[in-house]
Amino acid sequence: MSKKTGAYLVFFTVLLAGFYYFVFRGTDNWKVKMPVISYVQPFSFTTQDGKPFTDKQLLNKITVVEYFFTTCKGICPKLNTNMKDIYIQFNKEPDFQILSHTCNPGTDSVPVLKRYADSLGVNTDKWIFVTGRKDSLYQMARGSYLLDDPKNNVEKIEDQFIHTQFFALIDRNGKVRGKIYDGLKAIEIQQLKRDIAKLLKD
Repeated sequence: MSKKTGAYLVFFTVLLAGFYYFVFRGTDNWKVKMPVISYVQPFSFTTQDGKPFTDKQLLNKITVVEYFFTTCKGICPKLNTNMKDIYIQFNKEPDFQILSHTCNPGTDSVPVLKRYADSLGVNTDKWIFVTGRKDSLYQMARGSYLLDDPKNNVEKIEDQFIHTQFFALIDRNGKVRGKIYDGLKAIEIQQLKRDIAKLLKD
């Protein structure tokens, strides 16, 4: 290759690099974005303090969502141990919150959720526990958060029971982002933490 050809290659390489620098400088356009996998549909539930909690209260917040029940002796204690680890890391962030839905509203009344929240020793302005109609709770799990298979809706609601180990991550615009995270796996909890941090910076 001649010196002249080599000089042209260097020139165009520098020119291309300069172009990308000025186009993407100060932006995150070069980064891989977390995919949007679903959208939160309208809802209205009741918190551990007996107050309404709606989809509007997800806006402008980064929210981690789960389903559990207070009398669970299986996966729920481990799930909420991992969730508390997430809470400890991010609860000082003003735009962060956790939303835990009961999957057993027949048992998990407002006072029961209050006692459960108190037992965890958490700030319930940051980690909110909600109950409501079973069909509405389950529809949100399946239709919005993708935490359970919608095909399970074919059964009568009184015969259904969601017992899921998965967490969902919601951005400030009510979009479900990233992936569905396995709340029992340490590697996925770490990924969830990284993704929370990314969304908080956006």
